Amino acid sequence: MRMRREFRMPDVGEGLTEAEVIAWRVAPGDEVAVNQVLVEIETAKAAVELPSPFAGTVGELLAQPGQTVEVGTPIITIEAAETAATSGEAAPAGGPVIGEAGAGGRIATLVGYGPRQGTVARRPRRPAPGRARHADAAPSPETAPSPDAGQPVAPPVQDRRSGAADREIRGSGRPTGDHGEAVPLAKPPVRKLARDLGVDLRSVPGSGAGGIVTREDVEAAATHEPAPAAGTGGVRREPIRGVRRATAAAMVSSAFTAPHVTEFLAVDVTATMALRDRLRGSRQFSGVKLTPLAFVAKAVCLAARRTPQVNAHWDDAAGEIVYYDRMQLGIAAATPRGLIVPKIRDADTLDLHGLATALAELTETARAGTTPPADLVGGTFTITNVGVFGVDTGTPIINPGEAAILAVGAIKPTPWVVDGELAVRTVCQLALSFDHRLVDGEQGSRFLADVGALLEDPGVALTW
Repeated sequence: MRMRREFRMPDVGEGLTEAEVIAWRVAPGDEVAVNQVLVEIETAKAAVELPSPFAGTVGELLAQPGQTVEVGTPIITIEAAETAATSGEAAPAGGPVIGEAGAGGRIATLVGYGPRQGTVARRPRRPAPGRARHADAAPSPETAPSPDAGQPVAPPVQDRRSGAADREIRGSGRPTGDHGEAVPLAKPPVRKLARDLGVDLRSVPGSGAGGIVTREDVEAAATHEPAPAAGTGGVRREPIRGVRRATAAAMVSSAFTAPHVTEFLAVDVTATMALRDRLRGSRQFSGVKLTPLAFVAKAVCLAARRTPQVNAHWDDAAGEIVYYDRMQLGIAAATPRGLIVPKIRDADTLDLHGLATALAELTETARAGTTPPADLVGGTFTITNVGVFGVDTGTPIINPGEAAILAVGAIKPTPWVVDGELAVRTVCQLALSFDHRLVDGEQGSRFLADVGALLEDPGVALTW
């Protein structure tokens, strides 16, 4: 016996609330097996492929590519064979099914369990004193079904500035504002989309049944621009979503929460680059992509042992400073989808060869857009290599939850004074931003000086 099963958008980690559908890997009528990839989605952290929790025939695709879907919303139906679990028998072995409620009512996700299932009842609203309903008005929008999706439409909104309640146009059931203008009808996700895109719903004609504004109406309004004035160019708009939205929110939160201090240091890295050339020709590093960033990463890990404040977290809620025994080293990576910061786990336990290998794997995975969400969280220190773009230095913004971030500038020949004489040396600029709540000026300066000393003369590490 076959039954219609819905696969809901799962939480792919860290409490994310929504994801964007990138591309479907199946079509209606296709036969699918358990764990076969159904769809590629993009969260605020990374691109993820979702496997099928059921075996059967694909029914409907309930979300379109480019559509942002909230966690828990059905995205595909599959005509699946009835299992022992659904027929009342013992559940089959193999663990919970993604998106389905398991023991205790909790929903299985790709990385654990989400909230328990349950129903939410809304207490009926009491009518305002003295307010009567027109006999010819439509049913209350709070209970009337949405014509295009079977969901309740948004209820009329109370004008809290003046205390005046919304009124209805006689005979139409449409709520109006204080000045008689019609309040647009739209589902909550559509209203959220309009806010995200900066679209005024009052200016959007609804194409849905009963004049409801649809997602397509909002997207069309967002892409429509008035003709540019003479002598000016055209414009292009794109929705703020996915990695870009998450990055923006994180940077704004960090910039206005942590008091940033940035210090700069120019470093003669001639000796380090010479060591790199020697190691490249050795048997130990044969086949390993040994970049200058590997030396910087090793220097950071060594210097952090002498200044543990840079590998810490300010826990405001608990009123504590959390010091980490291990360094979860984030490496800022530019990808086609935006900036991400995957982590090298326990970087301080790796030697130079291990760091070089980890960096190569991290970079390849990031560029391919396949970095797992779990690799994008839990960092304790970040390095950003702006030098690959030919930039000398900058003032990096600390990743939220971390104490510091180091920017590495371009490595290039530069006039330099050596033993009182001018010479051409290989030089790069370092810029360290740190949270002044955690790191004092002396500590930040010492850490930056230690990193610089190690890069100027790698042999210094033998003295520590």
